[in-house]
Amino acid sequence: MKDAQPRAIYLKDYQAPDYWIDTTDLTFDLFEDHALVTSVLGLRRNEDRGQDTPDLTLVGIDLELVSVFIDGSELTSDQYILGSESLTVPVTRLSFSLTVVTRIRPQENTSLEGLYKSNGMFCTQCEAEGFRKITYYLDRPDVMSKFTTKVIADRGRYPVLLSNGNDIARGEFEGGRHWVTWKDPFKKPSYLFALVGGDLEMVEDSFTTMNGREVALRIFTESHNIDKCDHAMLSLKKSMKWDEEVYGREYDLDIFMIVAVDHFNMGAMENKGLNIFNSSCVLASPDTATDASYQRIEAIVAHEYFHNWSGNRVTCRDWFQLSLKEGFTVFRDAEFSADMNSRGVKRIADAAIMKTAQFAEDAGPMAHPIRPQSFIEISNFYTLTVYEKGCEVVRMIQTIVGEHHFRKGSDLYFERFDGKAATCEDFVKAMEEASGVDLSQFRHWYNQAGTPVVTVTDSFDQASGRYLLTIAQSCPATPGQETKLPFHIPVAVALLDKDGKALPLNEAGETERVLHVTAAEDTWTFEGLTEKPLPSILRNFSAPVRVKYDYRREDLVFLMKYDSDSYNRWDAGQRLATAVIEDLVDGQLKDKETAIDSRLVDAFGVVLADEELDKAVKAEMLKLPSEASLAEQAEEIHPLQICESRSRVRKAIAEAHKDKLLELYQTLHLKGEYRPQAGDIAKRTLRNICLGYLVELEDDSLQQLAEDQYKNASNMTDLRAAMGAVINSSFQSRETIDSLLNDYLDRYKDDAVVMDSWFMLQSSSPSLGTLEHLRSLQEHESFDRTSPNKLRALLGGFTSGNMKQFHSGTGEGYEFLADWIITLDKQNPQIASRLMTPLTRWKKYQPAIRERMRKALERIKAVPDLSADIYEVVTKSL
Repeated sequence: MKDAQPRAIYLKDYQAPDYWIDTTDLTFDLFEDHALVTSVLGLRRNEDRGQDTPDLTLVGIDLELVSVFIDGSELTSDQYILGSESLTVPVTRLSFSLTVVTRIRPQENTSLEGLYKSNGMFCTQCEAEGFRKITYYLDRPDVMSKFTTKVIADRGRYPVLLSNGNDIARGEFEGGRHWVTWKDPFKKPSYLFALVGGDLEMVEDSFTTMNGREVALRIFTESHNIDKCDHAMLSLKKSMKWDEEVYGREYDLDIFMIVAVDHFNMGAMENKGLNIFNSSCVLASPDTATDASYQRIEAIVAHEYFHNWSGNRVTCRDWFQLSLKEGFTVFRDAEFSADMNSRGVKRIADAAIMKTAQFAEDAGPMAHPIRPQSFIEISNFYTLTVYEKGCEVVRMIQTIVGEHHFRKGSDLYFERFDGKAATCEDFVKAMEEASGVDLSQFRHWYNQAGTPVVTVTDSFDQASGRYLLTIAQSCPATPGQETKLPFHIPVAVALLDKDGKALPLNEAGETERVLHVTAAEDTWTFEGLTEKPLPSILRNFSAPVRVKYDYRREDLVFLMKYDSDSYNRWDAGQRLATAVIEDLVDGQLKDKETAIDSRLVDAFGVVLADEELDKAVKAEMLKLPSEASLAEQAEEIHPLQICESRSRVRKAIAEAHKDKLLELYQTLHLKGEYRPQAGDIAKRTLRNICLGYLVELEDDSLQQLAEDQYKNASNMTDLRAAMGAVINSSFQSRETIDSLLNDYLDRYKDDAVVMDSWFMLQSSSPSLGTLEHLRSLQEHESFDRTSPNKLRALLGGFTSGNMKQFHSGTGEGYEFLADWIITLDKQNPQIASRLMTPLTRWKKYQPAIRERMRKALERIKAVPDLSADIYEVVTKSL
């Protein structure tokens, strides 16, 4: 830390800047040991702030100042003030030109913020505050400027030079250097600036917009990956077409570019016209990418492209409004993915992330509203709350106002704020004006943290045929918010009769109704019933809340069998499995033998035998709750007991339904060319889930299935599933495991993206991923300590995906993680902060584990000069 304690920044203190930057002209002279950056800024006084001329203070980090000019006159060192992270210059006119020359060293920039090098390629990452590592600037999202960028470099080393906008000029210098000038005609904040210089190859295509404009589409990558760009290109074209059809949004430049980069802190970045992607989010071929990778690439390409309007053309006024662009864009990409694939499975997957990871975030020390009131380090707020819960808040608005009015509201929002920096309030007001719906109470979702709890009770009067459904809401206390005002919660419900059919709820015969829960408690009456129905509550996960209703286990089995809502059918199975596993955990803690409830095992058999059930949904329903999900729902986490109990249930299901699992496995085998299409993906997913169950059994022929699938796999999905089955089986020999791992290594050692999975498969394996094995892997020649992907694969796989090994022993896993956090904090604070998340949940664990985790946090806190990223997380956690 440069200060004794980093200070918090508050939303309430927001003030518009004293000056605007109308134009930004940048020249980058790139060399092997440094880069020289010349910025020429056209500034003017913000009239709303007055007519005086206060000094101008720009921010900058790790910069070497070379020279400063105002209106062409160079300033001497006594005419400006150079702080550790700022440059202050005197101002005498309402409009003026400021030229600043800085020297930076991208080759030494391990934080991967600002301008840095990845595999010999110059690239940038400026969101949220990376631009200040490039030059002194008003690095804030409400300062929007028109950028012109000239990039100069050695032609032999860096034949491709890219930046935002359109390529308007290029030329050669003597001595082998060349230059390209890019001009972006649209105003943007500095966080959307991008630059790339490298020896890259290109895949090119084009797209004709709805108004007949021809847009060049280009994806750049290193030459050995050029054959892995076709899927990303197809995804881009699908995204452009979908955004025109669903939102009426047309692309606005002559060119759209994507660059794949190996060293990248995030998934991808929506820089105007020049998206920079983590390689894992753009490169795919059947031999190297799984079905999940194909779908992830499609979704991320769409997400970054959709940002062109929901983030770029309309940006956020300040970083407290981050969910304005991210929550809305996640909603847009989720709807796109649902249209491209299985809508039911997409909703289940999104709900699973919310219920497992985001609900845990809401219940932890870093809990915050989707629009936080303060932060110390903005990088810590690129969270599931801002993104995924932000998406659910937007979805609830669509549910409340209706799809037609939601589209009218989005059109009004884009029209009103095009080229401007907006707030969450601006978005909500646009929806109100377009629909005529009062969203005053709904605004609490933006200001209040935590996961609301919806408690449902019911009663039925046989004589009158009247059914009453009472819903009460509450929300637990979160840091800084002890009490909460009632939310506006849209709860979609249906009522099922004894045959599992949804009853009509109005004269129109509609079988689903959205109940708008706005009071602390309210009751709805349904007339004309002949028997008490079973309520199907929160259909399609209509709100990000916990539902408490006294379902009997027979009710959950009934919903699993009959509910027409894919999400609720899946959720009933998750509830039932969770209850059964919790029984086993409780039995272990009381040292008594507890039988597995046969109703769960039988229910899984019903799902397996259901020929009419969509295969994609069936695959989801056959997955037991993850260990992380079970931990999130536990009052006190007993990790080893959770692992053992869940494993016991998996084995019981496998034993009871061995024949059906084997039959499904055999009949679902796909022949012919690999296709990452919804139908084929569903079959492969279901088949590989069957394999996972079968290897739970001590049967040589079943163990051989996994080994044979690995050897005969024609695509990475089946190969990796087989590898995971072999590694995680209790009955495979170490010789077989090592043989397959070595074969995998030999095949893919030159593919950085695939090698991430090699590390992840081992680090997340309960049997293989011991601390001793991890220490050997971190010394492996393929492990790169500067690569965020490798760090996430090795450390994240162990700490977040391997509950059994991370929590085994006497706290060695926590000390191992603490060692890495302390090291990484000096190298890449963003990655260090994200990897620290498992330790932040320490208060929820059983006492002995809790104390060991706390000690690891205390050791991190005691390190001098912590980054703001780590300081904020560790102090809030303790």
